Amino acid sequence: MACLIKKYLFLYKNSTIQLLLSIFCFTNVAAQQAPYINIINPSKQINQVANTKQFIIGNTCKNCVLTINSKPVKVYTTGAFAMEINLLPGDTTLDIRAENEAKVVSKKISFLYSPTKLPTAVTAFDIENIQIFPEGNLIVSPGDIVKFKVKALPNCTVKILDNIALFEMPPQLTNGLKGTYQAEYTIKETDTFNAKKIKAVIIDSFGNKKEKYTSTTIQSMHTLLYDVAITKGKLAHLEFGLGDDRLGGAKIGYLDSNILLKIIGKVGTHFKIKLAKNRIAYIPEELVNLLPKGSFAPESLTAKCTVYGDEDFDYVKLALFNKLPYQSAQQINPSTITVDIFGATNNTNWITHLQSAQEIKYVDYEQITDDIFRLTIQLKHAQHWGHQINYVGNNLVIKVKRQPANVSLKNLIIAIDAGHGGTNNGAVGATGVYEKELTLALSIQLQTALQKEGATVIMTRSKEQFFDNKERILFYRDSMPDLLLSIHLNSSEDPFKTSGTSTFYRYIGFKPLSNFIYKRMLQLGLKDYGNNGSFNFMLNSPIEYPNALIETLFLSNLEEEEKILDVNFRAAMADKIVLGVKDFLENCKEK
Repeated sequence: MACLIKKYLFLYKNSTIQLLLSIFCFTNVAAQQAPYINIINPSKQINQVANTKQFIIGNTCKNCVLTINSKPVKVYTTGAFAMEINLLPGDTTLDIRAENEAKVVSKKISFLYSPTKLPTAVTAFDIENIQIFPEGNLIVSPGDIVKFKVKALPNCTVKILDNIALFEMPPQLTNGLKGTYQAEYTIKETDTFNAKKIKAVIIDSFGNKKEKYTSTTIQSMHTLLYDVAITKGKLAHLEFGLGDDRLGGAKIGYLDSNILLKIIGKVGTHFKIKLAKNRIAYIPEELVNLLPKGSFAPESLTAKCTVYGDEDFDYVKLALFNKLPYQSAQQINPSTITVDIFGATNNTNWITHLQSAQEIKYVDYEQITDDIFRLTIQLKHAQHWGHQINYVGNNLVIKVKRQPANVSLKNLIIAIDAGHGGTNNGAVGATGVYEKELTLALSIQLQTALQKEGATVIMTRSKEQFFDNKERILFYRDSMPDLLLSIHLNSSEDPFKTSGTSTFYRYIGFKPLSNFIYKRMLQLGLKDYGNNGSFNFMLNSPIEYPNALIETLFLSNLEEEEKILDVNFRAAMADKIVLGVKDFLENCKEK
């Protein structure tokens, strides 16, 4: 008789969910369970691929014997299996069979392997393509550099902007490929581009010509009816440059709303911002409103500066005449917060430091360049507990969180962020389990473990639902926990070699929290995958409280998937995270 398996049963009671792994067997004849084959990777039966190394990953009945092209493949206690395949050029069909005493089932997967073709030189008198860097539609100012790269017939003359010659690059610099022409052009005061596509012309030795236009446009900044913007929303942020990856561009930090920004250009969907004479940044266009031409550029003299405290926080308040952009940073040894205010010029002749301030040891200022004013705030304790920056009127206010008087779990509010959820599945294991399910299960176990220690716990989610990362940040900005623990599982294409536990932090002042947790996680026998800093993940971006992202292990690794599916191993993992937090708090008491 078949053994019916229910992998996850969510029980709702008192707003708490318990994740149970329940196995109901009518008889003790597991050997007769009907075999099946569920392929997780690849997702298609016929697959066109360009790499020789591929993986077959999936699950079957736990007591099945599995073979791929007659070769035995290990079936884990979870039913998961995987096999590395090294393809030869052409078609490869794999016969996957699962069998036990009940019967035999099979499935075929095919790979059509064609190595990536190397680019070839242009053989006809023509221009194959034109690239402009930075990429995208550009708005430019005098002094900006635009790079042009043209692929065309070799040994010709190529020009852009009517008379600017491009240079054919030596083949040794282009992977042996002839016909790559490049040049840089510096935008001049006299250039007037009005959303113009740029023409490239190729000329052969007989004087024959052909032309091609770029797909993107260039426009001069002075042709626009704006050059100042103002931030909008609660999560406007500046970026260092135009780089991008799955985590987004590297962020300088978040800004308050209604802050003035000087626009000096645009690349694609990002405005180029002049923070100071020698500092630029970028901001997505949806995060600003444009002000009409003639609006004054952001600048201000500084005025009165006061340091004070209330029942819960310390404050530094600096009077300005405009809301200017800023950037804060943490330093350690000694623990310090620096805040650079762009466009500000010193006119502050003293700092009033009131006795109501308890955590701030002293505040100083410095005009580090003509247009950058820096506040330096030294703290009494070694550990950073967070700070906020916002404007009250035109007063820049830096709100500094104090170290709790009694540093113990029973006096703290701990936030737990169960990664992913709802339509955001996260990674998927060989058994078909989603990361979102396991982060929730572990988060609930961690919640229970922390509450046993007397901590107050707040959860991003305690059931299966979707929350955008921006919603999570705003939720915790309002609720202001003492610490945030974000729970995730890692993933890799390789189900065998890549494994381990890791933690992540962004700001150096918050490193101790992730480091103490990481050391405890290693006690579970997991591979060392590192405590990683400067991590550009949204849940590591808040400066308001210490936070740590915990990539518990690799869900893609079959052995580690086996561990995380074990409720007892998850309980042990939750206990180690709690011990790591307690180590962090003990370290705070010593300093």
